[in-house]
Amino acid sequence: MRGYFYNRPCPSRRRVQSPTKFEPSPVPLVQSLMAAEMREVDTVVHLRLASNVALINQIAHYIIGAGGKRMRPMLVLLFAGALGFKGRERFELAAIVEFIHTATLLHDDVVDESALRRGRQTANTIFGNSASVLVGDFVYSRAFQMMVSIDNMRVLEVLADATNVIAEGEVLQLMNMHDPDLAVEDYLRVIRFKTAKLFEASARIGAVLAKADPALEESCAAYGRSLGTAYQLVDDLLDYEGATSELGKNVGDDLREGKPTLPLLIAMERGSPAERSLIRGAIEGGEVARLPDIVEIVRHTGAVAATRAAARAEAELASRSLDLLPASPYRDALLDSCARSVERSS
Repeated sequence: MRGYFYNRPCPSRRRVQSPTKFEPSPVPLVQSLMAAEMREVDTVVHLRLASNVALINQIAHYIIGAGGKRMRPMLVLLFAGALGFKGRERFELAAIVEFIHTATLLHDDVVDESALRRGRQTANTIFGNSASVLVGDFVYSRAFQMMVSIDNMRVLEVLADATNVIAEGEVLQLMNMHDPDLAVEDYLRVIRFKTAKLFEASARIGAVLAKADPALEESCAAYGRSLGTAYQLVDDLLDYEGATSELGKNVGDDLREGKPTLPLLIAMERGSPAERSLIRGAIEGGEVARLPDIVEIVRHTGAVAATRAAARAEAELASRSLDLLPASPYRDALLDSCARSVERSS
């Protein structure tokens, strides 16, 4: 491993750890800026989720009602706003990316056998695996119905490609389970596919709606890709740094599922032979009985700090991708989101 564990040159440590660049505003800028637009998105979400099948309504509204940060639909709106697009299609597309994300959550929780999501019982825990998978399929197909109604081939191309890549990422993650010898590059590939791809597509869609030129569209997509990567890196480190009450999921879930995430990979590289053996065994067996010991190893080897530094490096890449955008409150909110993505505790 080298640099911040990426297979490309990384920014200098001085720039990554700049205390001013990554100081979030006291109140999230997106909250005041986007509140009215997100209410419009919520209206579309509830309208488009409607089904004549009662169980579909029950499960879909259960998981949507759990809330969440809604970062992906927000990116559609922020980039559309930053580039001057005000058409109502932006609300439909913001809802579409939220539906794609919701479908992946329903499927993920079944595969991972998760019990908590956003501080509540997962849909599969309450309604069963079969119902959750099938309703996830419904939400996916509803998203594609909505895409067709937009009547924009470029939009359909971007979102169809993203959905396919996300599915590949899910399979790659499944293949990597319980493998303590996973290469960091392969771990990052899963993040790029499974998480960052929908962030990337959401940002790109805002630029597509505004008919941005190819260079500007790519810059917007690069922002989403880097922000999504930073966001997932922080998610992974919080499994060893956070608390269940803040995370909305059980601490140690990643280890129980046998996921060799970056904090564990770094801890194994830096730890003693005995520590390395303990972590290897836990990954191979999905064993959480000695979770407190593993958390202590992750912390004292500096793996938590190194993972957050890697997230900061990605967040800085995201912020630099905004250089082509004109100054506006939307651009300010996007910059603030970079800071919040890496400094959060939940």
